[in-house]
Amino acid sequence: MKYYSRHFVKPGDLNPAQRLFGGQLLAWIDEEAAIFAGCQMGTPMVVTKLMSEIDFVSSAFCGDVVEFGFEVVDIGRSSLTVRCEARKKQSRELIIQVERIVFVALDADGKPTPHNKAGMTLEEARLATEQEREMREQRLAS
Repeated sequence: MKYYSRHFVKPGDLNPAQRLFGGQLLAWIDEEAAIFAGCQMGTPMVVTKLMSEIDFVSSAFCGDVVEFGFEVVDIGRSSLTVRCEARKKQSRELIIQVERIVFVALDADGKPTPHNKAGMTLEEARLATEQEREMREQRLAS
């Protein structure tokens, strides 16, 4: 799993037990996962359809850096399913796992629409993503 982004845990993110508030962590996950899915699908017009069972494994505290890892686990015609882990950057201790977050691509009228990875296998999508990244890097280098 690749880790894509990070957040500092700040005093306003804590619950009364002085741990990272679960709702704040879920909001971060929903936003970060939507960005990841939108990049994979080739559109920012995505909505969260489903979040599977959520497993809080440990806590984070003020000053911790939380990092988010995502991987594509299923590809539909208008949907993409990702798996997420959030962990403490310093210790790599797992904080939460979400096995399935389903995102749906929308057209201008708000209706489900096919995305640029529709019809691909997971391996084809992974290769396409790597090729896209290499092309971006080459453009930046020139």
